Amino acid sequence: MEMHDSEYQAGDIVYVFYRNPHTQDVAHMQEAAVVRNPEDPNEGLALFLYETYYPLDSEMAIYKSEEEAEKAYQEYFGDDSGGQILW
Repeated sequence: MEMHDSEYQAGDIVYVFYRNPHTQDVAHMQEAAVVRNPEDPNEGLALFLYETYYPLDSEMAIYKSEEEAEKAYQEYFGDDSGGQILW
């Protein structure tokens, strides 16, 4: 997946998959904000998620809508009827 900063603007709300750092086999869909990184202004845009700034790069699975993220979540992780998606 190739990504360009021009695809996103500061203030956009996007959806990402986030793995629990304590339980690696648990993934959640999470809403995140696209922002200018105040910690490194030369970096450009970043994702603000759980009080942390992450640089936007092609390694991240980022979705522009909740529906698009939900569909991808189902494809990658299967039926979530037994689990819980955190927002």
